[in-house]
Formats: sequence, structure tokens, C-alpha cells
Amino acid sequence: MGVPTTIVVGAGPGGLACAIAAADAGGTVLLLEKAPDVGGALPYSGGHLSAGGFSLQHERGISDDPERHFDDVWRISRGAARADLTRLTLREQPAVLEWLLAAGLTVDPGTPRIVYGHEPYRTPRTVHATTVPGGPAILAVLRPMLDAHRAAGRIDLRCEAHVTELLTEGGAVVGVATADGARWRAPAVVLATGGFGYAPELFAELEGAPLTTSASPTSTGDGLLMGRSVGAGLQGLGCYIPTFGGLPPVDGDLRVDWAHRPHLVAPERPPWEIYVDRAGSRWIAEDEPSIDHKERVLTTVDRMTFWTVFDAHALRESYPMVHGWSAAELDAQCGRRRGVHRASGLAELAGLAGIDPAGLSATVARYNGFVADGRDADFGRTYLPAPIVEPPFYALENHPVTLITFAGLDVDELLRVRRADGTTIPGLYAVGEVIGSAAVNGNAFCSGMCLTPAMAFGRLVGRRLAGTAD
Repeated sequence: MGVPTTIVVGAGPGGLACAIAAADAGGTVLLLEKAPDVGGALPYSGGHLSAGGFSLQHERGISDDPERHFDDVWRISRGAARADLTRLTLREQPAVLEWLLAAGLTVDPGTPRIVYGHEPYRTPRTVHATTVPGGPAILAVLRPMLDAHRAAGRIDLRCEAHVTELLTEGGAVVGVATADGARWRAPAVVLATGGFGYAPELFAELEGAPLTTSASPTSTGDGLLMGRSVGAGLQGLGCYIPTFGGLPPVDGDLRVDWAHRPHLVAPERPPWEIYVDRAGSRWIAEDEPSIDHKERVLTTVDRMTFWTVFDAHALRESYPMVHGWSAAELDAQCGRRRGVHRASGLAELAGLAGIDPAGLSATVARYNGFVADGRDADFGRTYLPAPIVEPPFYALENHPVTLITFAGLDVDELLRVRRADGTTIPGLYAVGEVIGSAAVNGNAFCSGMCLTPAMAFGRLVGRRLAGTAD
């Protein structure tokens, strides 16, 4: 390969889709990835995809289209997403689904479905693999397409190539430099480097929140930092919202154990537990059906950390308290796994967990009174199955989890990176989480609206750059 038509920085879902689409359209691509292998966030991703009006919906008699999908996103995001970018991706998302299905992606036969782990759509339009996490199944269908283009000489993949600098001439981006001193030139550079959910200092600067993450360790904000170095503006600031609750990390890692996460979605598992803060006080109706509302109230809780408190009766009856653990397995983790506690009395439990003992005892007594009365006078909880009285008692520590980062590089409707004054930086494009998830989610989580837009935008940019190449 001589001088490529496009340099793509980052071989995650957006970068892979961009490189493959450009090569499909006749372009040549230098694909640079700092990790030893491709995939980016896919090995860690739940792999949820969504679209309005694709074949699996048609087969199941589900009537849908991109405009109805837009209406749902707009409702959930409270109009905080960018309408231009949201409509742009939603028009392409059915084609993304058909592309992956034609390439051999096998999805759970129970999908398309409505997902209640996020604020739900009104229409079943989310698909995912049967395996958890589902991201590796998507990578498995992208890899053969990538390999075919590599074999044909249309994509030159360089792993362990850490891009550290954008090369500029006359205000335009003309290439990149890597940490080993190599310099590469092309008419266009596409940043597809992901978010910054594994960069504590940058996260504190831009999101201003405590960081407990499920992001890939490669999500260190490289593209965002490089974009800022050449004058790029930012979008999505002030839109951060956490995912609702995960056990604290262990062994000094930033990452939560997403396979073993507390089951806190009330429509899927009505709660027998209560939620308390450090003072031992309840702060919401635990059976609140809107996960979006729970996430927003969580941002007002001290350090966005809370404990689910329950007794032996609840552990027996309300299975599973934690995904992947039986009641016996949860009990066995007490005192061994950080954040999982058991005690014969509430005061002892509070001491182990770091909760105010007097506050917890008073809160449990008050809650038990509500159960006896059949009415929660504090928060209006209606599901009151049993008092918390049977020892041993349990507490699970829950932290806010960063699935995605909301701030990112500002782009126009063609995914060209813009300066703070709104003018575009010639030769520089961005797709995926590096543009910030707020672009198409606003201050919310919309099912399938992280992974699918990354690939949709990647495909759109890849085709455009190949089609306009000299």
C-alpha cells in the first residue's frame, strides 16, 4: 500500500466499521490500534444493538421505522441529544443490523425486545447475542471482513501502534505520529479512539464525578486529547449520568465485575431490599420502575454510593440478588469479596459496611412499620413483601458505574471535527464514543445507542472518504 486514502485511529467498533466500509468502497486504509489486538470496547460490551425497521422486526410483525426510533430517543433524552446526529445515525442503523446479520451475527431468539435496564423504548427494537457479554459475538463477525481486506491489501492494520500526535499543515490535519516516532500521512484522519472511562484525571476534569467503570482499559481519551491539541471544541459537557449500581472493584482495579452485578431493575425483579446511603437513610422508592429516574436521583446521593440491605428471608425468596450468583454463592462471598457483608445484627452489619449504625437501625424499623401498615409514607413504595427481621442480615455496596462517557469532540453533520468557534478542521473526522455519547443519548441511556451509532457513523464516514478520494 502506498499513501492510504484514510488513516483510522482505533480499531474498536467505530474504527472497524469505518475501515471496512472504506475498503468496500474502493479506498485504502491504514488502521492503527494501540492494543495488541482489534476490538476496542467490544470484548467488554454488552453488545446491545438497536434500529427502527429492520428484518427481524418485520419477521415478528413489529412495526417500526427510524422516525419512531427518533421519537423514543427524543423522549428518553428529554430533547438533550443532537437532532441532526441522532437522525443521521438512525437512518443508517437498520443497514448496520442487516450488514451484521448477513455477515453471520446470531442474536438471542427472544430479540428484538424491550430492555428495562435502560429507560425502555415503546417498541421492541434491541437485539443482542445469547452470550454475556455480547460484544465478542459482534467482533467475531467483523474480524473476517477485516481479514479479507487485509489479505487484498486494502487495509493495513498495525496493532501496538499508539498514535500520540496529529500532524498539521496550514491548519489542516495531514497525518499522525506514533509513540515510536513513525509518521504517517493521508488526506483524511478518522479518530475512533473511544471514550475516557479509564482515565481518572480526565474523567474528573470533564465529568466531575467519581469513577467506577466498566470501560475498556484502552479508553484513556487519546483522541479527545489529540483533538483538543489542534483546537477542537467539545460537546456533551454536563450530561454525565451513571449507570445504576455495581459492586465495588477489587484489587485496585477501576473496573467493576459486570458479570456479577446487583439485579436492581424493579420490573424484572421486584425488590425485597431497601436502599440506604452512608447515613443509613433511604432515598428512593426501591420499586420505582424507571431506571432513568433512579439514576438521576442517585446523582444526589453522597458519592453516588448506596447499600442494598436485606435479610435471610429476602435472600431465599428474591433470587437473584446478584447476576450470576445463587443465594448460596452470594452468602459465600460475604467477608471475602469487597462490598459484600453479612452479620447477625443490624449494628454489626452497619459497622462492617461503613453505614451509620443508628441510622440504619432506625430506617429498618421505620420500613418494617410501613410493611405492617401496607403503606410507605416516605417514598410511596407499593411492593412491600416482608419486613427485614430474619438474621443474618446482608448489605451490598453499590457504586455508580460508568458505561460510557458523555463528553467528546464536537463534530458537524458530516462527522468533521469542529473547532471551538464552529469551523471545521480540514482532514479530521471522528466517530464513536470519542464524539461523546451525549451526541445521540443526551443526558440519558437509550438502548443500543452507543455501539450501533459508532458503527453507523463509521460506515458513513468510511464510504464518504472512499468516494471522495482522489
